[in-house]
Amino acid sequence: MLKPKARYNVAVVGATGAVGQEMRDVLEERAFPVDRFLPLASERSEGKTVAFRDREVPVERLTEDAFQGIDIALFSAGAERSRQFAPHAVVAGAVVVDNSSAFRMEPKVPLVVPEVNGHALAGHVGIIANPNCSTIQMVMALKPLHDAATIRRIVVSTYQSVSGTGQAAMEELFEQSGQVLNLQSAKPKVYPHQIAFNCLPQIDAFAEDGYTKEEWKMVRETQKIMEAPDIQVCATTVRVPVFRGHSESVNVEFERPMPPDEARALMSAMDGVVVLDDPDRGLYPMATDAAGSDAVYVGRVRVDHTVPHGLNLWIVSDNLRKGAALNAVQIAERLVAVAR
Repeated sequence: MLKPKARYNVAVVGATGAVGQEMRDVLEERAFPVDRFLPLASERSEGKTVAFRDREVPVERLTEDAFQGIDIALFSAGAERSRQFAPHAVVAGAVVVDNSSAFRMEPKVPLVVPEVNGHALAGHVGIIANPNCSTIQMVMALKPLHDAATIRRIVVSTYQSVSGTGQAAMEELFEQSGQVLNLQSAKPKVYPHQIAFNCLPQIDAFAEDGYTKEEWKMVRETQKIMEAPDIQVCATTVRVPVFRGHSESVNVEFERPMPPDEARALMSAMDGVVVLDDPDRGLYPMATDAAGSDAVYVGRVRVDHTVPHGLNLWIVSDNLRKGAALNAVQIAERLVAVAR
């Protein structure tokens, strides 16, 4: 458990990656009570520096012994490194907030979106999981609706930006766009196919049933976060040529009628959710609007006339902010508040 202090020693694992950079920014912007800041990364980044609070901080190599004296460790270095190093951070006395899929479905590891199920933090034993970016923005919008009318079924199709894969994927989209516009062949490296001016209906590996791991993440994580194992979720996840910001088309079936006006009012009252829904004026959420913002945006709220109690939504959020870094820092803020 986190001990009460005025200021905390904080490590960011994967500090030079896209999410790690965002974590540094969010810690600064929200004036998190950091005493010592420790950026950790692989040996490739050892010796580099990263900016934090108007100074350049040397990046140290991620090792099993790197966490001595650390109170909070924010991990964003992939599931393999999380499995290897997070237990050592806990043994050293740190509370780990992990952004990978490594521990999300472990029964003893809380999977937390603070506005949705912050109470789950009380049961942590040293590791807290940050959910998948697409799951976070969906449950943020759906939680108040579920509380009011009980969700039976969700059908979601995602349109996920390349930043969800990392910095190398963003560079690939930039390079391929130039190649295609100059009538050259695109050269895939990060993705199995060209991403520029294309949509890839595959995120992560396929399972035997034809769904991808990313799609099953949305199913299982939604049920765990919402504490509703009976909610049926069918997901299709797609990578699109957008640098930043995930979009989702979400169809929801409820146990009772959910008029669009009621849904808009409920979501507008949810902390962190902004409703932008005036199609006559061309007002609806777009990835370009969400980039750099902390909010989850919802629009195109309308009745599904094909089922008794159905609703369609369009949900957009910055996957590097609320979908990753912001959510992790908010978890850390809750831990600090409880410790005090």
